[in-house]
Amino acid sequence: MTTRYVAIGDSFTEGVGDDLPDDSVRGWADLVAAGLAAGEGETVQYANLAIRGRLLEPIVTEQLEAALALSPSPTLLTLNGGGNDMLRPGGDMARLAELTEKAVQRCAESGVRLVLLSGGDPSDRLPLGGLMRRRGEALTRAAIETARRHDITFVDVFHDVEIRRAAYWSSDRLHLNAAGHRRVAGLVLGALGHGAAAHVVDPGPGESRRVLAEARYYREHVLPWLNRRVRGRSSGDDRTGKFVDWVDINPG
Repeated sequence: MTTRYVAIGDSFTEGVGDDLPDDSVRGWADLVAAGLAAGEGETVQYANLAIRGRLLEPIVTEQLEAALALSPSPTLLTLNGGGNDMLRPGGDMARLAELTEKAVQRCAESGVRLVLLSGGDPSDRLPLGGLMRRRGEALTRAAIETARRHDITFVDVFHDVEIRRAAYWSSDRLHLNAAGHRRVAGLVLGALGHGAAAHVVDPGPGESRRVLAEARYYREHVLPWLNRRVRGRSSGDDRTGKFVDWVDINPG
């Protein structure tokens, strides 16, 4: 049976940070599709409906329903979300857990194999990182319990200590870089029974955290994010998923 894999989520699943020469992005989900095609030795159909900046509710309603409406129907779906919710004041982790539970049930009703992922933990290097880690821990624990109850595959990127290193993150400290996306792809493919050990980068030089570097980080990344919040804008406004219908991924 042909594997038809669809990915839903936010910037993590869209692939932000894994930039290609034509200014498009690749990301771990694209790499998983390629890995599945290589591992199975046949063409895989792939769709990616993820959009940067999306909150969990539109992911598990709008994106999920669009994914399940694809024709032919998907056989495999990956879901990650909640990272943008954690950045908002008053984030309700219990509400996010309920939304995830409903998405899991919806996939079960549709007969689609679901792989649930937690995002990587960037909190060591973020403003208000302690709050982010507490929220991430709560959301990940809830996802683990949901996966256990429903006997679905869970890929725990949040507790992957290796990916917390600066070498796996973009200059904004919030999105993975190409190495980070490659590592997540390895974790997912491993959970699906494909691929070798997840990617590991050389230690390399330490990250500069000097005053001028920190000032540049706040000017280039934190202030623009705050400005969007004040204006009620999202980085994903007016964007659509990058592969909204099936594309063929051939074995390499």
